[in-house]
Amino acid sequence: MLHAGRIDGNRRWVQAAPVHGRTHTMRKLAGGLAAAVMSFGLALVPTTPAQAWGDEGHEVIGFVAEAFLTPAVRQKVQAMLAADTDSLTPHNIAAAATWADKYRDSNSNGARQATRQWHFVDIELSAPDLDSACFGHPVLPPGTLASNGPAQDCVVDKINEFAAELANPAIDPEERVMALKFVLHLVGDLHQPLHASDDHDQGGNKKRASAPGFKSGTLHHYWDTEFVEMLGPDPKQDAAALIARISPRDAHAWSQGDPSAWALDSFRIAKDDAYGQLPPPNARGSFPLPDAYVAMARRDVAMQLSKAGVRLAAVLNKALGGQQHP
Repeated sequence: MLHAGRIDGNRRWVQAAPVHGRTHTMRKLAGGLAAAVMSFGLALVPTTPAQAWGDEGHEVIGFVAEAFLTPAVRQKVQAMLAADTDSLTPHNIAAAATWADKYRDSNSNGARQATRQWHFVDIELSAPDLDSACFGHPVLPPGTLASNGPAQDCVVDKINEFAAELANPAIDPEERVMALKFVLHLVGDLHQPLHASDDHDQGGNKKRASAPGFKSGTLHHYWDTEFVEMLGPDPKQDAAALIARISPRDAHAWSQGDPSAWALDSFRIAKDDAYGQLPPPNARGSFPLPDAYVAMARRDVAMQLSKAGVRLAAVLNKALGGQQHP
């Protein structure tokens, strides 16, 4: 049963700035590719949401988090990534925040099946139950590394498990680097509202949507990518704009709680906004998103990316610096 109110409490924090979208040509090319992929993939809709935020959103979160790390923890994170021998992503915080998607999609050692459910927690709108959505919170068998944990687990549990490994210097160094890269990514995933909710639609992957100026796609895709790209074309600049709006009071408030509480926060945004503000579907079963919905989603996305960055920094500061959440 859900009792806690929404943590932020004030939408005015991210009053919409002028939209800095991609150029028409870039959007047209990207949209054409997305449409081609969508036309093929719609008949084979994945059993779960494909990924949260896309690379740009995760990079924004990484840049925001880096600004809130203590100097000592930032140095530790950079040193761990610099020593990483994996070549899926460059070895900096923003790029490494995209690693878990790359690892899953590479299917190295069966990673697709082994890790795909770790990226979300499907809390059903009709009967919200975090424990059920986390498969009863399976406990790692003694001596089992988090990266070898059961495939049926949720993003909440995996953040806790990988953060515990990160805090333990006795863990194998290679596993600790993997734990770091999972934490960098999964905290971001948890803040994509459609990765913490479900309307019997695979996190919005079964709902088609359209909006003026955008290619049609799934509702999940809109929240993953389109609404993020409205913030601007450069993740570092987008992050700087968000950081400038984060007050010390915001940072303190958002750092409270734990992944379970943050999941419920994301769930409420999905219930109230991502799903709650959807218009009725048209005759083709697609949801035509009005301008008011798009503006609301842009504000929500800016807020969620900001919270994710601050909370990611809090997790890393605690795990690698022994610092409690402020």
